[in-house]
Amino acid sequence: MTDTGEHRTSQTLEKSANDSPEESGGRGGSVRRGGGDPATRGRTTIADGVVEKIAGLAARDVLGVHAMGGGLARTFGAVRDRVPGSSKSVTRGVKAEVGEVQTALDLEVVVEYGVSIADVARAVRENVVAAVERMTGLEVVEVNIAVSDVKLPDDEDDEQPRLQ
Repeated sequence: MTDTGEHRTSQTLEKSANDSPEESGGRGGSVRRGGGDPATRGRTTIADGVVEKIAGLAARDVLGVHAMGGGLARTFGAVRDRVPGSSKSVTRGVKAEVGEVQTALDLEVVVEYGVSIADVARAVRENVVAAVERMTGLEVVEVNIAVSDVKLPDDEDDEQPRLQ
């Protein structure tokens, strides 16, 4: 999990004896409340799984990515996806390490036969970095991509085809 905001251990809620009437809300002055910008009061934590979901969805949006995850994970996932009431795992093939202000991602992908793997990897990195940084505010320091397989045109499809 990560912390993307400031953390205050305590705030004084009582009127100080040294406060002037203007600062404490007395007559003739404006009311001053809190300790600064409301957006900085408290902290926000983001779970690893949240970053993994964002990255997984962003990677699947790239043309040329057939599936996410290695062979065994895809096989178990395909069986689980056929069970009524189950949901497709969008985090399959994605591992995130989330710190306070940065994150690093490892992705395992299956690419379509005939596409440039270098171009697909570059597009996946760009899409994942943009989505994660925009949605979480975390800096993405690296996106490691492992291409575990190539989907051949005549291979039996173990996942539903992407809608284009």
